[in-house]
Amino acid sequence: MTEERPRSAASGYIGLLVGLVTLVGALWVLVVGIQSGGTYLLIPLVLLLLVAVLALGGLIVVQPNEARVLVLFGTYHGTVKHNGFFWVNPFYAKRKITLRSRNLNGQKLKVNDKGGNPIEIAAVVVWQVEDTYRAAFEVQDYDQYVVVQSEAAVRHMAGAHPYDTFEDTDEELLTLRAGADQVNAVLVDELTERLAPAT
Repeated sequence: MTEERPRSAASGYIGLLVGLVTLVGALWVLVVGIQSGGTYLLIPLVLLLLVAVLALGGLIVVQPNEARVLVLFGTYHGTVKHNGFFWVNPFYAKRKITLRSRNLNGQKLKVNDKGGNPIEIAAVVVWQVEDTYRAAFEVQDYDQYVVVQSEAAVRHMAGAHPYDTFEDTDEELLTLRAGADQVNAVLVDELTERLAPAT
């Protein structure tokens, strides 16, 4: 499995300047060509327009807590995580991935606890992408993956513990009702394991 490779990028202002200068140059060549009636300026015009398109096509803006995954013809070339205005190879596919923390407000699930008692349970999961390579390439849709795996983890955790003990026992039994902190820790561990391929 490949991991995220942080990548630096050239200043976007240089790419913008090159693009604007070549556009102005192309406009000047077009005006001169029209005035002189010469077709010999067609090749310089096309070349200047091509350079302008390539220079402007490589501009990207990376916002705070955002990343751009760079792919060239199916090959991963790295991730730009620094925020700012950059220029990269214009042929890169530049996929935007947010690094912000997000909340998943899970739906109420009807499940049976360890004792077979029907209960309704829900969880709020706060998560964020740590490895952009895994989020972009290891799963089809990482947002949906988080939803499905979170629901599966809550179902598994609810089925592994009783809702409450209705008998007086000396042993410390982890229950969903009384052991909120421990249940939370168990759920965090399971979610970390389940979401590792995507985040």
